[in-house]
This record gives sequence, C-alpha cells and structure tokens, in this order.
Amino acid sequence: MMKQYGKYGNGKAADYVIMGFIAAASLLCLAPMLNILALSLSSNGPIMAGKVTFIPVDIDLTAYKTVFGNAAMIKSLVFTVWMVALFTAVSMTMTIMAAYPLTKPNLKGRGFFLFIIVLTMFFSGGIIPDYLLMRNLNLLDTVWVLVLPGAINAFYLLILKTFFSSIPVELEESARIDGAGHFTILRYLVLPLSLPVLATLGLFYAVGRWNGFMDALLYITKSDLYPLQLRLYEMVINSQVIDMAEGMNNAAAPVPESLKAASIMFATVPILLVYPWLQRYFISGMMIGAVKG
Repeated sequence: MMKQYGKYGNGKAADYVIMGFIAAASLLCLAPMLNILALSLSSNGPIMAGKVTFIPVDIDLTAYKTVFGNAAMIKSLVFTVWMVALFTAVSMTMTIMAAYPLTKPNLKGRGFFLFIIVLTMFFSGGIIPDYLLMRNLNLLDTVWVLVLPGAINAFYLLILKTFFSSIPVELEESARIDGAGHFTILRYLVLPLSLPVLATLGLFYAVGRWNGFMDALLYITKSDLYPLQLRLYEMVINSQVIDMAEGMNNAAAPVPESLKAASIMFATVPILLVYPWLQRYFISGMMIGAVKG
C-alpha cells in the first residue's frame, strides 16, 4: 500500500510539472497577441520609445477610432464574412463530392485521379499563367475569383478521403441491402459519421480564406470587392506614406505600429470567435489518423 501511495504521489507531482509546462507554453504562445493588443492601446510616445511590451502604456484609442471610423473598413468586414461563408460552403461541397467517389475501389481511373490531385500539391502553373487563366475566364473583379480557384485543397481532400475510407464497409453494404443509393448513403450515413473531420476542414478552409491576401491583391481592383486583409494593407500603407510626408509632426495621428496592431486585432478577433462553436468537433478531428486500427 505504501509503495502504491508513493507511486501515486510521484504521478501527481509529474502531472503538476506537466500542467505547469503546458501553462508556460500557452502563455508563451499568447505573448505575441498580448504585445499586439498592448501596442494597439498605447499612445505614440511610448511606442516610439520602445516602452510597450505586454501592458499598454498611456492608453490611447486613436488607432481603433481610425479603424472603426472607416466606413470602407466596415463594408470590407461585412463582405469578407459573406465571402468566407460562401467559400467555405462551396469548398466543403466540392471536397466532399470529390473525396467520396475516390473511396470506391471500382471507380475507373481512380489511381490516375489521385495522381493528378497529389501532383498539384507539388507543382503549380505560376502567378502569370494563373492571372491569364482568371482573365480568360472573365473572373477578374468578381467574388468568384476569390472562391473558385482555391475551392479544393488537395491536402484536405486526401484527409477527407482517408476518413471516409475508415468508415466500415459493412455499414454501406447494409444500407445498399435496404435499397439506398450513393447520395442517400453519403447524406444519411457517411456525413453524420464524419462531423469531426468536416468541422475541422471547414474551420481550416474558413481561416485560410479569411487570411487570404495575395489573390485579392492580384485579381481585384474594384474597391467594393476588397476583402478585409487587402483593406487593412491599404490602410497601413497609406498611413506610412502620410507619416513619411509629414515627418511625424502630427502627434495625434496614430503611428503605423499602433495602426497595424489595431488592424491585426480587428482582423483576428472575428475568426477567433468561430472556434468555440467548433471546438468539440475540432479536437476530435485533429485526432484523425492518430490511431490506426
């Protein structure tokens, strides 16, 4: 009994050490976000003097007033939310419709299709061919140029295919005996069993599109179609140009660092709010492939 108690005590001590290490690592991961938050809430003087670390110094909300007072910024936020929702719905639909048939061994050309999909993970046409393709398809300056080109991620497709393949074949066979077809099996059998991976991939698609920047910079010239990231880029660049022209003579205007920090917080918080709704599925989805049985 004494030995068992000793082992238990050692185990508890080890648990505390592990918990302390995880807590320290979590705080370390939060450090950049805390620094950005402190910069966004600090006034010009402490920022220029390098006195701001993780706690705001001489709190000033000028940067946030600049961001939220910009009607174009709010419009871009609304547009981006709508565009991300559309992109995620289209991407998940296309990924599901591509992954499910690839799980069928009797699909003709299955190996060739998988080879082509994997090939796109290593090679791409390049920026100029992509631009010419978008122009020839008349997709420039439309919302579809931000949705269709990246609608299917080859890596996510392979993850979903692997998960679909792990579903017992006996379940599908029993459904076929009852007269179910492919679409019925997919809708009422496969998808309900795949909620963890679907939520995980949906979150990945949404975050990737929310943070997307380069395609909008290349393909979009209409101000009404600027996503949030491109609008933030434009604001920061304009602020830097103004500051250089004025020589930082206007002490009331936010310096680029505070404006950048406020813009980062403005662009980050909305997508962070999505995670709690998908957390229980996300944790399960991250374990996909961890155990092979």
